Amino acid sequence: MQDNTWIVLTTLGLYAGIIISPGPNFALVSRLSISGALPSAFGATLGLSLAATFYAVLSMTGLAVLIVRVDWLATAIQVLGGAYLVYLGVSNWFASSSRGDSSKLSGGTFSSGLRMGTLVELTNPKGIAFFLGLYAVSIPPDAAISVKLTVLTGGFILEMLWYSFVTMLMSSPPAQTVYRTSGAWIDRFVGTLLIGFGIKLLSERL
Repeated sequence: MQDNTWIVLTTLGLYAGIIISPGPNFALVSRLSISGALPSAFGATLGLSLAATFYAVLSMTGLAVLIVRVDWLATAIQVLGGAYLVYLGVSNWFASSSRGDSSKLSGGTFSSGLRMGTLVELTNPKGIAFFLGLYAVSIPPDAAISVKLTVLTGGFILEMLWYSFVTMLMSSPPAQTVYRTSGAWIDRFVGTLLIGFGIKLLSERL
């Protein structure tokens, strides 16, 4: 029992350290939140969490290895992901010309945010590599099903808690005040980040 507890705590500790690091997921949720599109931000949070859990399941069952080893499939996923991030970044730049109109990026609805979050996570091949590496290091092949289910549930909860925290932080009155005065520059900055993440993914495959 003690070994199982240690496995779960170690795995989730490493998981938490990765998800709080800045990346396209953080940029997406931050942009939606600070622009006031809360339904879309919470939808993106759920989409990111569900997609991450899906990749986690693939990694635990060994199916993710097939995706990594099929070169054309891995390439297609990475190219689609890079192109989508560039699209979101360019959309941010256009949205900056009419500050406060988050519909230009997301539609401002829960379903549009859910769709965006899911696509951003699913088309990020780094997600597959992360889970393959994480579980190879922290979870023994003969670990009990209950341990794996606990890790999956814990990972989903961590994703939801972290991005919900980001949403509430970025939608706070101080953040909204900053956005009202400097929203165009914030949109352009986040847009540039998303474009940069997208180009980086594309450059690795093209």
